[in-house]
Amino acid sequence: MSRRGWIGFAAPAAALFVAFWLLPMARLALMGFDGRGGDGTTPASSAPSAYWIVLTHAQYWRSMLNTTLLSLAATLATLAMALPVGRFLARHPRFFGRGLLVGLLMFPLAFPGVVVGFLVILVAGRQGLLASATRALTGSPLVFAYGMAGLFLGYLYFSLPRTIGMVTAAAQQLDQGLLEAARTLGASATRRFIDVELPALAPALMAAGAMCFATSMGAFGTVFTLGTQIDVLPTTIYNEFTNYANIPVAAALSVVLGLVTWVVLYAAHTLGGARAGAGA
Repeated sequence: MSRRGWIGFAAPAAALFVAFWLLPMARLALMGFDGRGGDGTTPASSAPSAYWIVLTHAQYWRSMLNTTLLSLAATLATLAMALPVGRFLARHPRFFGRGLLVGLLMFPLAFPGVVVGFLVILVAGRQGLLASATRALTGSPLVFAYGMAGLFLGYLYFSLPRTIGMVTAAAQQLDQGLLEAARTLGASATRRFIDVELPALAPALMAAGAMCFATSMGAFGTVFTLGTQIDVLPTTIYNEFTNYANIPVAAALSVVLGLVTWVVLYAAHTLGGARAGAGA
């Protein structure tokens, strides 16, 4: 393709990138340097930067810590559950009911976060299935939909389908000759998994884990539905922007959230690429 052709091809994409990502992100970052008090009443001229407010107020640190730890826990649990399912689907490409099973596993992809939150309430809410069953058995209902446990369940619900798909695709690309060689040499199933399969699947697991983490960090629909007892960053940003009209702090929190997520994605991409290169 000629140079003029490359310019004609890249110019629309570059214009969209600048107009719909770079300029809004630059504006968002600059808004964080405006000064307002934590209650939104301090005049901008006499208040510190919103970034300084975010870094020095315990409530924002607590919200960030809750978000990060919950996202990390959901990511690790998702990988632990998706790995055996993905390996099973890759090893058994044909069996009766496989299409139905895969369809059911992928079905949550059709639901937005609000619906996922509603499903969690139907399972673990005040009038949910678990509450009704435990009330009948023990007289005390089990309710956890409206706290971190409920949000953790919601994160699993929408993260598992994507992760299972990525792990299955990676497991299908495994070199079966290496597994056969290890079996011939007397390696047990456990040693074959640890020494052969797991290193080969590591790049896909890192990519899937990064995707789960990033999705969980920024999820809002599920948090908003279940958020009566939850202090995580998406709801904190929403409250600062909508309820308190503290736009600079909301902007600063958004930038911090984006930076933390980007660092994790970059690290996963770098480590995954290094492992893939070492495996080759």
